[in-house]
Amino acid sequence: MSSFLFLNSIGTGEIIVIALIVLLLFGGKKIPELMKGLGKGVKSFKDGVKGVEDEIRSEDTKEDKDNTLEK
Repeated sequence: MSSFLFLNSIGTGEIIVIALIVLLLFGGKKIPELMKGLGKGVKSFKDGVKGVEDEIRSEDTKEDKDNTLEK
């Protein structure tokens, strides 16, 4: 998991600098709200992907049933 394309060249120092910049830009009180919104967005995305996967699976099983009935 540590072999993400863009994270290979980022070290601890860079992460600390990025965290400080985010803290300065948004302030300490705003960060939890941002993370909560980000979490909701990720959850919504995962639910959407799961819905599409379920739909694809149901179509595949429907096609399989149709194919077995034709034979």
